[in-house]
Amino acid sequence: MTIRSLLQVWRDKKRVLTRFLSVVILLFSPVLCAQETATDEQLDQVKQAIKKEKSTIKEVDKERERLLKQLQSDELAISQQTKSLRNTDKKLDLTQQTLRRLTAEKQQLTSKKQQQETLLAKQLRAAYSTGHHDYLKLILNQENPGKVQRTVSYYQYLNTARIKEIEAFQSTITQLNEVEQQQRSQQQQLAQLKKKQQVDKQALETGKQRREKTVNALNNQLMSAKQQLEKLETEEESLVAALARIARLSKQDFSLSGLSSLRGKLNWPVKGRINRSFGSRKQGYLKWKGVLLAASSGKTISTIHHGVVLFSDWLKGYGLVTVIDHGDGYMSLYGHNQALLKSVGDRVETGEPIALVGQSGGQNQSALYFEIRHNGKAVNPKLWCR
Repeated sequence: MTIRSLLQVWRDKKRVLTRFLSVVILLFSPVLCAQETATDEQLDQVKQAIKKEKSTIKEVDKERERLLKQLQSDELAISQQTKSLRNTDKKLDLTQQTLRRLTAEKQQLTSKKQQQETLLAKQLRAAYSTGHHDYLKLILNQENPGKVQRTVSYYQYLNTARIKEIEAFQSTITQLNEVEQQQRSQQQQLAQLKKKQQVDKQALETGKQRREKTVNALNNQLMSAKQQLEKLETEEESLVAALARIARLSKQDFSLSGLSSLRGKLNWPVKGRINRSFGSRKQGYLKWKGVLLAASSGKTISTIHHGVVLFSDWLKGYGLVTVIDHGDGYMSLYGHNQALLKSVGDRVETGEPIALVGQSGGQNQSALYFEIRHNGKAVNPKLWCR
């Protein structure tokens, strides 16, 4: 076969193949177009779903931020109401003590008044029964001047003693009146304090109910493990940033010597079971930087060592927090409190009450979150507290 013949055959086959491909394209092009259209529609649907999900997440985040601000407001109000009630209770106790003292004083003065009345009555009866006869004899007896002088001196002595008794009696009456007046004033104050105590209790109960609703609303917002981890990361970063900021703002106090010599000798800030230990897993790769001590709500929290209050406010994730500077780079942190009893700048002594146990920060159970840090790094409290 010649080359020309071979070329002719190839051309014929090419024409046949071209026609075949044209037919195939004509037959399948609607299907391909339909598939392409379907893919575009699916892609649009996915894009719309992603956009909607992002919008939903944004709205949820906004609502969560709003609820967190409401939680902060609720818990700060509870702290103020708790402190107000605590102060009212103290005043009430002092007033009751004062009333008991005044009642005892009144009883003593009343008894003294009765004794003085009896003594004066005796003196007056004696003076009345003997006075007229003796004075008459004194006037008529001109024969013995010495006896007259003695009788005059005797009567002067009796009169002086009687005057002193009368003055003492009048003084007792005055004191008794003053005590009775103080007693009435204290009773009025007691009634007012009892009324205020009821108002404080009602305000505290209302605040707790409002907080419970906020916490329930927050708990109803279900979060994935990733979202929970991100939330805890943000809270921990906020805490570290806050501690770094207050450390920069604090002035060095050379009277504070730190905790280095007290390793293993410090008392725990509150007695309670350790629910979360230092270094245990918190969420994902995050670990506990302190301990969580279970304790009943309202229990007193005491500082582990003397120092100066650097922070006393609400912090996201940790609720109402007190931070104390102990010097030489040592700090102690107390979180999830119900009420803060000290303000920034206050100097506190070892074992002094600084807060009350609570469940602030959105906790469902009352407990104290407790940290010790040295130069910004968390250390195990078990190594420092006995």
